[in-house]
Amino acid sequence: MSRASPARGGHRRHARSRVPPEWRPWLFDQGSLTARLVAKSGGDFRVQVLAQRWAPPTARESRALGLGLRQRALIREVLLRGRGQPWVHARSVLPLALLRGRYRFLAHLGERPLGALLFRDPRLQRGPIEVAKCRVPPLPELRGSTGVGAWQRRSLFYLGGQPLLVAEMFLPGFQP
Repeated sequence: MSRASPARGGHRRHARSRVPPEWRPWLFDQGSLTARLVAKSGGDFRVQVLAQRWAPPTARESRALGLGLRQRALIREVLLRGRGQPWVHARSVLPLALLRGRYRFLAHLGERPLGALLFRDPRLQRGPIEVAKCRVPPLPELRGSTGVGAWQRRSLFYLGGQPLLVAEMFLPGFQP
């Protein structure tokens, strides 16, 4: 994208040039965010599962994944915590087609980070990263931050030709 443009959901997508320089390495890096967060935390890192359920994705998520509006997918929401603080809210949408066969273990991650497993797979391909400024979701774990603007990135990953969608929002407690 060459300029900021309105996006559905009340946030604005941003071109790389419109993102503050200190955020660019975190938002546009093609590698594992999990690995970067583990390093930044000095190893004091953990995944807190907020929810994991079969449900229809949002309309935007369905379009990105090429799913029908009524198709369900496994939706996983987690907080990635560094040094005890919630640093990133991550939402992953895994279509049923991906979870058949060799990747069915992704439906049973528990507190293991999805990113750590994805980036171990040599067949992993990543689509373009979209960056937007969004409002922090209303979660009990984020009291006091709800509605505050935060940087988010989202991209499609492909495993064995099957897509999954990952959105990662940097929460107010995270400093690049």
